Amino acid sequence: MEARSVTRYVLVAGEASGDILGANLIAHLKKLQPEAIFEGIGGPLMEAQGFRSMVPMDRLSVMGLVEVLGRLRELLGIRKRLYQACLDNPPTAFIGIDSPDFNVPLERKLKQAGIPTVHYVSPSVWAWRQKRIFNIKKSVDLMLALFPFELPIYHQHDIPIVCVGHTLADEIPLESDAEEARQTLNLGPVNGPVFGILPGSRGGEVSRLAPLFIEAMKLIKQQEPNAIFLMPAANAERKAQIEAALHEANAEAILIDGQSRTVMAASDAILLASGTAALEAMLVKRPMVVSYRVNKVTHAIMKRMVKVPHLSLPNLLANEELVPELIQDEATPDNLARRFLQTWQSFVGDKSIQKKYIDLHEMLRKNAGQQAAQAIVSMLENKNTKEKAE
Repeated sequence: MEARSVTRYVLVAGEASGDILGANLIAHLKKLQPEAIFEGIGGPLMEAQGFRSMVPMDRLSVMGLVEVLGRLRELLGIRKRLYQACLDNPPTAFIGIDSPDFNVPLERKLKQAGIPTVHYVSPSVWAWRQKRIFNIKKSVDLMLALFPFELPIYHQHDIPIVCVGHTLADEIPLESDAEEARQTLNLGPVNGPVFGILPGSRGGEVSRLAPLFIEAMKLIKQQEPNAIFLMPAANAERKAQIEAALHEANAEAILIDGQSRTVMAASDAILLASGTAALEAMLVKRPMVVSYRVNKVTHAIMKRMVKVPHLSLPNLLANEELVPELIQDEATPDNLARRFLQTWQSFVGDKSIQKKYIDLHEMLRKNAGQQAAQAIVSMLENKNTKEKAE
């Protein structure tokens, strides 16, 4: 393929966690390549770095095997348009950020067309659907992994990989000040514990988890009458969903626009949806209970395929149950309330868990954006050198 006169990257991020990684990566690529252009699909943080999003990021934000089927035509249409746009105007590289079911097939076709491809955030091939590793090898020129435990399977299959750590570990201080966070949220004086309730950022997970979490919240309130509950909403649509769920349950909470990390830091304990938020809560060093529910068919399929004993990132990183996981049928209001109160009360006196949180934080603190940007530039330089030699 002919050398490209303008350095131009096409990135695709499908959810809020990818937007965080993408924005940090763009910022560091701009330091190495000030003239570079960035476009594709991303969120507000990426756009704040000068990124041009061709499609609203939330069109890709869908979880679960069954849930995807209802949006399949739209998702395939978006991917087809992206592929054609890359063929018509080949980028310096394509960078898929997480969202592997959307990005990896696109990366494979682009790599076959001679466009360098990078995937940022390893798919969970070490946990389930392990045969995906063969397709990944055909699809990516470079894998950027967040966690050290992901490296062996890629080395085994001779796939170029760099562990860059996690940008959240770089951003979040080793100690988070609860009082400062409460002042930022204008909570004023509090006479009881502050609990963060985070039912997720996607519409589907909020519809499943918000009513469940709110019922658990009411049970917690019976045990802790002075408790204050904070519920961050990712956007106006999620806020309306949460408000409706609170009204339906005749429950009260302080709704916060965004600022989920500040809510975590302000909290004495957190009940949250499984995902990147659990990693963030660990980095903020707060006790938590992790929960999730998906469509029953999705759960039945995934249960047969998952090969690891834990689902949440804190537990995967520690290779032990640091935080309780209540998934699917175990996620009842009674179970959630009981484990939440137990976890909160035991955390205060158990310094060993807090020490493990700090050790994991330090392990992931690698200046991820800089590492990722340098790995991409080095891969491209090596590729160009090899092509010239040939």
